[in-house]
Amino acid sequence: MTNPSLLILPGDGIGPEVMAEVRKIIDWIGDKRGVSFDVSEDLVGGAAYDKHGVPLADATMAKAQEVDAVLLGAVGGPQYDDLDFSVKPERGLLRLRKEMDLYSNLRPAQCFDALADFSSLKKDIVAGLDIMIVRELTSGVYFGEPRGIFEEGGERVGINTQRYTETEIERGARSAFELAMKRNKRLCSMEKANVMESGILWREVVTRVGKEYPEVELSHMYADNGAMQLVRAPKQFDVIYTDNLFGDILSDCAAMLTGSLGMLPSASLGAPMANGRPKAMYEPVHGSAPDIAGEGKANPCACILSFAMALRYSFDMGAEADRVEAAVEKVLADGVRTGDLLNDAGVTPVTTSQMGDAVIAALNASL
Repeated sequence: MTNPSLLILPGDGIGPEVMAEVRKIIDWIGDKRGVSFDVSEDLVGGAAYDKHGVPLADATMAKAQEVDAVLLGAVGGPQYDDLDFSVKPERGLLRLRKEMDLYSNLRPAQCFDALADFSSLKKDIVAGLDIMIVRELTSGVYFGEPRGIFEEGGERVGINTQRYTETEIERGARSAFELAMKRNKRLCSMEKANVMESGILWREVVTRVGKEYPEVELSHMYADNGAMQLVRAPKQFDVIYTDNLFGDILSDCAAMLTGSLGMLPSASLGAPMANGRPKAMYEPVHGSAPDIAGEGKANPCACILSFAMALRYSFDMGAEADRVEAAVEKVLADGVRTGDLLNDAGVTPVTTSQMGDAVIAALNASL
C-alpha cells in the first residue's frame, strides 16, 4: 500500500513560516499515528518567478496533477506589483485552480469560543458560528472570455465576462448539497437573479439539483442581501453556495466575523481521480502578509487547519482531522496567542514556531 502523497508549495511572505509548522503536524502523525506521507516541495508565486521567470513552472504543475493533494501557503508581495499581469504571483494560484479543475471551494467560517471577542460584531451574534461557504472556483467572471483592456471610441475599456454553463453550476451545487446532507441539511444559494441572466440560470439549475436532495431545506437570496444578512444574523446560515466573484467577497466577509483571517482554512476540490480521491488543494484564507514576513509573528493556525481539511477530505482521516482541530481549539482556550490575537490580559503571546509547538503539545496530551 503506497503512502498518501502531498505537494507542499510554501509560496511567498509568511507562507514558508506557517508551512514549517504544518510540517511538524505531518511528522507528528507519522511518528504517533503511524501514517507517513510522501511529501515533496516546490515553488509557486513570486518565489517561482524569481527562479523560473513564471509564477508556476510546468514541472510543478505536472507534480500537482500527480499527487493526492496540494498544500499551499500564500503568494504575492509588493516587489511583484509592477510585473506584467500574466506573470504576477497570483497567476500561479489561478493556474493551479484552473488546470486541476478545482471547481468547489470550501471556506468554513467557524468562531472558536475563545476568540468570540475578536469579532467586530457582538459576542452573542458570533459565538458558536459555524458556516460553510461553497464557492464555484473555476468559472464565472474571473475566467470568462472576452476579457482584457481594449481601445474603443478613443478610450480604453476594461472587459470581464460573467459566464456559466449549466454543467459548471450543477457540479458545484452537488458538492454543496452533499455537504449540507452531512451538516444541518440547510442550503442557501446566493446570486443576482434580479439583474443578471447568469443569476437566473444559476437559480434554475440549483433548484433543479435540489429536487434530488429532498431532505435539504433550500433557500435563495440575492448576494447583496446575503452580505447584509451575514453581518446582521450570520447564524441563520449553515451552507452557502455561490459563484466565483460573490464567493470571493462573501467568504472574506464571513471570515472577519470570526475575528482573524489567521484562523481560517480552505479546501478546493475537483473531480475524483483514479484512486477515488478528489483532485484537491488546501490553503489558508490569509495572504502573504509581507509586512510581518520573517518576524515570527504569523499565525500558523489557518495553515494547520487547512491540513486538517486535507486529512478529512483527501485522506479519509476524519478522526485525525478532529484531533488536530481540537488541539488548535485547546491551545486557544488555554490563552496561547500569536500577535494577531492579542487584545486582553491573561494570554500568552508566542511566536509562529511556539504556536506550532503548543499545538503539538496539545496533540500529545490527546493520546
